[in-house]
Order: sequence, then C-alpha cells, then structure tokens
Amino acid sequence: MKKILTVMGTRPEIIKLAPVIKALSAYEDLESIALSTGQHREMSDQFLKEFDIVTDIDLDIMKPRQSLGYIMSKMAEKFEPVLNEIQPDIVLVQGDTTTAAMSGLIAYFHKIPVGHVEAGLRTNNIYFPHPEEINRQIVSRFATFNFVPTLRARENLVNESIDLSTIYYVGNTVVDSLLNLLGSDRNALNRKSVQTASENKMILVTAHRRENFGAPMTNICEAINKLTEIFSNLKFIFPVHPNPNVREIVYGNLSGNPRVELREPMNYLDLIKTMMRSTIILTDSGGIQEEAPTLHKPILVLRNETERPEGVDAGVAKLVGSDKDKIIKEVSSLLTDDEKYRKIAFKKNPYGDGKSALRIANVLRSFLGLKTGPKIDPLEQYYNGD
Repeated sequence: MKKILTVMGTRPEIIKLAPVIKALSAYEDLESIALSTGQHREMSDQFLKEFDIVTDIDLDIMKPRQSLGYIMSKMAEKFEPVLNEIQPDIVLVQGDTTTAAMSGLIAYFHKIPVGHVEAGLRTNNIYFPHPEEINRQIVSRFATFNFVPTLRARENLVNESIDLSTIYYVGNTVVDSLLNLLGSDRNALNRKSVQTASENKMILVTAHRRENFGAPMTNICEAINKLTEIFSNLKFIFPVHPNPNVREIVYGNLSGNPRVELREPMNYLDLIKTMMRSTIILTDSGGIQEEAPTLHKPILVLRNETERPEGVDAGVAKLVGSDKDKIIKEVSSLLTDDEKYRKIAFKKNPYGDGKSALRIANVLRSFLGLKTGPKIDPLEQYYNGD
C-alpha cells in the first residue's frame, strides 16, 4: 500500500493540513500517516483535537525558549529514523516553518518526493519574515509538488525558474478549513458578521512574529492603549502567544487597561467566532489574512511586508507595520467612515474556493498510480467569475 507522511508542528500547519489529511484518509487504498513534531506543544495538541486528527507519530521536540538551531538539530536527529522505518512514498509539508524546511530537506536527502502545500509566497526580503522567507524558498527548490494558493504565488515560482511540471494551482486550504467549520450555515453567518463602522466596536489583535519582538511589540501595545483613550466604547481582545518574547511585553503594557482583554490562545472555533464579532482585525498572522475576507472583516496587517499581497491588492487588507501613529490613523478611519468600511467588508476573498484539499489529493493519487476522485473545476473559473 502506498504511504503519504504528513508533517506538522505548529497551529497554522495543523489548520491548513487538516483538510488534506481528511481528503487522503477517505481512501482505503492509501495509508495516510500524520506526524506531529510537538514544536508548539500546548497549541498543537489543542488544534489536533479540535480537527479530530490523531497523530501516528510524535517527535516531542519542544522545550522552553527553544531556538531555531535547536529545532533544526532535533528534527535532523528524530525525523530521519522515522523515514527509515516508514519509507513513505511522499512526504507532505506546509508553509514556511522550520518544521517544513527541515523535514522536507531530510526527505529530499532520501530522494523521497516532497509535496509543499502553500508554496510560492514571497516577500523577497530574507529577513522579513525571518526565517520564514528562506524556509519557503528552500523547499521550492526540491519539492516534487509545489501546491500554490494563488496566481501570484505561481508567478513567483515561474520567475525563479522552478520547473513548471512541479507547480499546481490549487488555492489555499485554510479556506477549506474555515468553510468546513462554518458548514451549511456559512452564508447566514457571513451576513450576520458584516457590520458598519458605527456598530459594535471590538477589535481582535494577534501578534507573534519574530520581526515584532521588542520595540515593535511595544509600539503596537502603545497604539492600542491610545485608541482606547480616543474611543470610549472601544474594546480589544488579544489572545497572547505563549512565547515569552510576546507575553512579557504585552502583559507589561496592556494588563492594566480595563478595555483590553488579554486571553490565552484560543481554539480555532472560538477564534473564528471572535473574528466574526470583531469590527476590525489587527494581525501579523498569515492565516488570518487569508481567513478574514471570507468573514467580511477589514484587516490591518502589523507588518511592513507581506508574502500575501493578494489581500492588499484586493483591498481587504492594508499594511500598517508596527508604526504607532499609522495604526491609530487607520483604525480611527475605519471606525468613523462607514462607506470606507463597507467597501472593504464586501470584497471577495482572493485565496480560494474551499476545494483545495481535493485538488491536492487528486494530484498525489495520480502520481502514485491510484484512482482519483471527482474532477474539480480549475480555480481560474472561480476568480474570473462572480
């Protein structure tokens, strides 16, 4: 029996690989094996349970304040024996993590085909985001399957002279996860989630990227405090990442503000519900940049550069970085200008149609000589139509 080994270690990897694992597991003639690195232990266990994924292998590499070098060394130590024992026909990785780069590279050393979900995103600045930009570029060079989420991502790979035969335009699996979660009621839920600027004043904040450690995180917190002074009925909800570089600054600056609710990281359903109740979302998260347009929420991106420019181009997201004054200005504008707010809220999500996992499963099964599922329409039809 053919085997596909799917590797994940962080919350975004689980969210975006869950629909692919389910699509592959639907077939009895294929063994789908799920591996968790345990890189983000508390959050990864929570999300695995929420998506009803039982891992077959747990590398358990996490330790407090783990460095990138530590993660790389432990992956090299623990992942290679797994490959020798299982001998998978394909290794599947996702995104831009050190988990994806190292497990993919080790699989390449063993001449095992690698599938890269969410390939081709670029800022072309090796330090923004760091180390994610380089991680993505590394995997693109050796992947047998580059599953790109957008036409821009495909263009990026073409410009880098990546073999065209490796590039598959499938959309973003995060839309699959979100639509599966919303289920048959998603249209009604979406209608309820659309607000005007003058209604509920609640802003969701998420920030965890390395580029925002230190002074940038302090600036973000200062902007939040100032906005609660300007708008007397404004509330912030901030699920705080467990990384000490985030928690120490956020709690040090915001714990005394009665209109800032600091929470532990949320499970996926609670996060989506909070997004739906929000008026605006401030985030440096890539996944939220992709999810929020489906929920009709304006996004202010707490980064100076993004490898997801489609949202900016479509008008559903705007880069504000960690500039205190810019954050205050853009939030204030959205809170006071109903017309501007609604123009953003009703934009179409540029990241997918909810069928990405099925496309990926069909490609992989075809490669393995197995019968594929029903043919899925090309994404060009989705983006060219309304």
